[in-house]
Amino acid sequence: MTDVVQVSKVRCFDGWQYVFKHPSETVGCEMTFGVYIPDHKQNDEKLPTLFYLSGLTCTHANFIEKSGFQRFASKHRFIVVNPDTSPRNVNIPGEDDSWDFGSGAGFYVNATAEPWSKHYRMYSYVVEELPQVAAKVAPIDNHKMGIFGHSMGGHGALVIGLRNPQLFKSISAFSPISNPTSCAWGIKALTGYLGEDKSKWADYDASLLLAKYDGPERHILADQGAEDDFLKQDQLRPEALKSTSKVQVEVRMQPEHGHSYYFISTFIEDHFTHFAKQINH
Repeated sequence: MTDVVQVSKVRCFDGWQYVFKHPSETVGCEMTFGVYIPDHKQNDEKLPTLFYLSGLTCTHANFIEKSGFQRFASKHRFIVVNPDTSPRNVNIPGEDDSWDFGSGAGFYVNATAEPWSKHYRMYSYVVEELPQVAAKVAPIDNHKMGIFGHSMGGHGALVIGLRNPQLFKSISAFSPISNPTSCAWGIKALTGYLGEDKSKWADYDASLLLAKYDGPERHILADQGAEDDFLKQDQLRPEALKSTSKVQVEVRMQPEHGHSYYFISTFIEDHFTHFAKQINH
């Protein structure tokens, strides 16, 4: 695996916020990701790690610069890793034509439809490659990892967490696209990346994965702004997230809040507390 290159390093809340880049074997282009490392004992201490997935149009930078998560990562002494949302500059015709498909909109799936299947493999990138790459630059405890995200990234966190319970011990989300097989954003992305065969879509729909989940017991936390314009447009559908015998889903409707990082930064501490409880219970 090719060495990871440091792009930047900034002191913040008793820790260091890094940005790295590396040539990804999974998506076939250079990928950028953030890593926050709180102060710790050097060399001999592994730390619990949260992976955060961002939403449509975002890069790695939005979360790092707007959420204020670093304060809580240091408080709990958690590493936080956050990747970009898609491959970039891979010369696919139309990759930059739409804000909700292509660049900045990888949807955390493994594309099977041409011409996207070669590069748009964000599911495997997050599950298989990113944890290994991040472990080269951060003291990650791979037995204590969790995943969370926002909007499209909330969808990704739910899907990836439910499909990989042995890897991610905690799942939470802000404003997740909860039922993408039945909303306009999801139908566009799943058709484009996976094709017209809807049977292939089910593996990327959290509401459907919940219904057939048979892994270890989980408690999922999802925060949703009650004044979110995308909620009103029926893009998010949090009501589709139903608890089961194996999974307790706690959807918290937050009055007067919308979809932005103002909303995320208001409630993000609760998601760090949630992760702490899941890995220690």
